[in-house]
Amino acid sequence: MYCGNCGSKNDDNAYNCLKCGHVLQQAGGSDKPQQKIPNYFALSIFITFFCCLPLGIPAILHSAQVNGKIQAGDIQGAMESSRKAKMWCLLSFGAGLIVIIIFVLYHFGLRKGVSL
Repeated sequence: MYCGNCGSKNDDNAYNCLKCGHVLQQAGGSDKPQQKIPNYFALSIFITFFCCLPLGIPAILHSAQVNGKIQAGDIQGAMESSRKAKMWCLLSFGAGLIVIIIFVLYHFGLRKGVSL
């Protein structure tokens, strides 16, 4: 089956396009539109490189699983992977922010002659 949005080839059983995420067919034949499950992949990459590498790697791993689980029809699993990817992104961002704040405080504390 080809995607009507981007034209890429997908599995005949696929619910969403692997490339762009466009809905190809409804799950279970229902007429209810599927909810959009964010994968946080771009955010995970950004956070990993600019905030905290050790905490960003699990974010990338979980975010990479979201689209595959959607394609397999495992909506609950996709939602769980999305939730975990978001959690690891926030942890990585928080850790990076704490390190930056400590560095700035230490750096300016030494310049002013104040020891921490």
